[in-house]
Amino acid sequence: MSVGLPHQFKGTHMSRFVEVLAAHRGELTMRTLPAILRELKQRLDAETARVEVSFDYFLERTAPVSGAKALMGYPCSFIGEANGSADDFVLIVDVPVTSLCPCSKAISHYVAHNQRANVEIQVRSERDGEGKPRLIWIEELIDVAEQSASSPVYPVLKRSDERHVTMQAYERPVFVEDLARNVAVRLQADPRVKWFRVRALNQESIHSHNAYAVIQWARPV
Repeated sequence: MSVGLPHQFKGTHMSRFVEVLAAHRGELTMRTLPAILRELKQRLDAETARVEVSFDYFLERTAPVSGAKALMGYPCSFIGEANGSADDFVLIVDVPVTSLCPCSKAISHYVAHNQRANVEIQVRSERDGEGKPRLIWIEELIDVAEQSASSPVYPVLKRSDERHVTMQAYERPVFVEDLARNVAVRLQADPRVKWFRVRALNQESIHSHNAYAVIQWARPV
């Protein structure tokens, strides 16, 4: 939590940050952050305010063949800013996936190298009729990332699941650039999305370097 103070202020009252946060405990969402930002500005006589919340979001995931279930955590963040003229909210989700190299598949007789990849999706949403950001669910962004990759990553896999995931990845090869583009195409088709930044990183399994791609886009006004 931070604020931008008028130039005549020498400092701020740190305890008021905690008081504002405590007053809103139990729900920190894209719907409540604007109120928190307004209260920060008012309580601290600030010109601007910023709140960043980082957390792991846990989902129960089911293995594709055995049906084994376990929780999997996805690093997420909310970033809210109020600068006096407008409020801003960015949702960030980091999703682990598998990517299989199309080039390796094309030149190898038996196998193709694959690796774990991470897809970080940042989104701003369009406003509704009341001026509030339209809701985009964390689960939806996770699904977009997994559909764009060679295969999802699971917390628990039995042997039958490993076979399924390996074969699925082999049938869906993607370069890191493909991975970022696939996510971008899906987000551009969602009318709720106003702006996004997609960052895909392959943790290469047979190279000493990683592969990296970024796409940023804003819906035309």
